[in-house]
Amino acid sequence: MVLIYTTFPTKEDCLRVCKKLLEERKIACFNAFQIQSGYWWQDKIVEDQEWAAILKTDKFKEDEVFEALKKLHPYTTPAIISIEVKKVDRQYFSWLVSTISSQQT
Repeated sequence: MVLIYTTFPTKEDCLRVCKKLLEERKIACFNAFQIQSGYWWQDKIVEDQEWAAILKTDKFKEDEVFEALKKLHPYTTPAIISIEVKKVDRQYFSWLVSTISSQQT
């Protein structure tokens, strides 16, 4: 299992991209939440409110999710970070794999 973390400028952008990945079965589910961010951009410190998403998928779909995020993301240089899960409940992982492996209807 892989968790992919990314951030968005608005709730609308976040949900639009996450729902698209969900519809295409690249991810089994997502969690979206508002965050307070601080970062360097164009030689100055920026403090901003953003929306973060944790996307849940498997290793086989990881590259597809990365490529889709790069195409769909509104940021010029989006944070797209993959975190390999060390341990996951067997039933949950089975659900995740069967969900992203199912044929689209």
